[in-house]
Amino acid sequence: MEWFKKAKDGLTRQEKKEIPDGLWSKCSSCGEIIYTRQLESNFWVCPNCKYHFRITSRKYIKIILDKGELEEYDANLESMDPLKFKDSKKYTDRIKAAQAKSGLKDAVICGIGLIDSIKVSFAIMDFDFIGGSMGSVVGEKIARAIERAIRHDMPLIIVSCSGGARMQESILSLMQMAKTSALLAVLAEKKLPYLSVLTNPTTAGVMASYASLGDVIIAEPKALLGFAGPRVIQQTIGQDLPPGFQSSEFFLEKGFLDKIVDRSQLRDTIILLLKYFQR
Repeated sequence: MEWFKKAKDGLTRQEKKEIPDGLWSKCSSCGEIIYTRQLESNFWVCPNCKYHFRITSRKYIKIILDKGELEEYDANLESMDPLKFKDSKKYTDRIKAAQAKSGLKDAVICGIGLIDSIKVSFAIMDFDFIGGSMGSVVGEKIARAIERAIRHDMPLIIVSCSGGARMQESILSLMQMAKTSALLAVLAEKKLPYLSVLTNPTTAGVMASYASLGDVIIAEPKALLGFAGPRVIQQTIGQDLPPGFQSSEFFLEKGFLDKIVDRSQLRDTIILLLKYFQR
């Protein structure tokens, strides 16, 4: 490299070229440094170790739906603060910060889209909004997505990514488990298919309600799944937990999952299942 060059006013050092932010990404699993455009073209999966990067709801929409388009419903619903909750900061401040970070009003996007020209009621959670936690708005939007599937006689797909119920809303958050589960029972009575897609992580109140009630449940590789954390479980039962506990692979082995699907095959797998249910 040519470090010095002549200039009219004498010898000067060349300016160092800055590398733009976001040009490279580091794999959290193997430590590989990956060109971000290569990672994006590979569905945000590490080409070295197959680790699935956590991605936003908007990226999943682009991967799964035709033309990456969703006719969104209930986009302006926002969480209130009925309990006037405050821990290290006010709940209202947490909501504002999450909205600024994610660009969303709350932790789920719902609407109607096409998958291989099949119309579906679609919901996708976003971990960037307070850990994808389920509050009253998330529960209400999921409930409305289920009702749209029933009303329009179409399949339902929910892609979950959540740390569970939102503690700042206490019992109001926990009530969403019963509300969404009851509506899924109505959907089942109508014999309309429900595909549940579990991503990393899907835990606690979400796992204990609509995420675990799909006619078919599929998950991405090595996703963290479960209800309580491993330390809590270990202390409760007083036993050591088996290797790989709460991973997709462990859940598949125990019969909770129907299939583990690489993200690059996620859309094709959903299409196959939808066409099977159309028969």
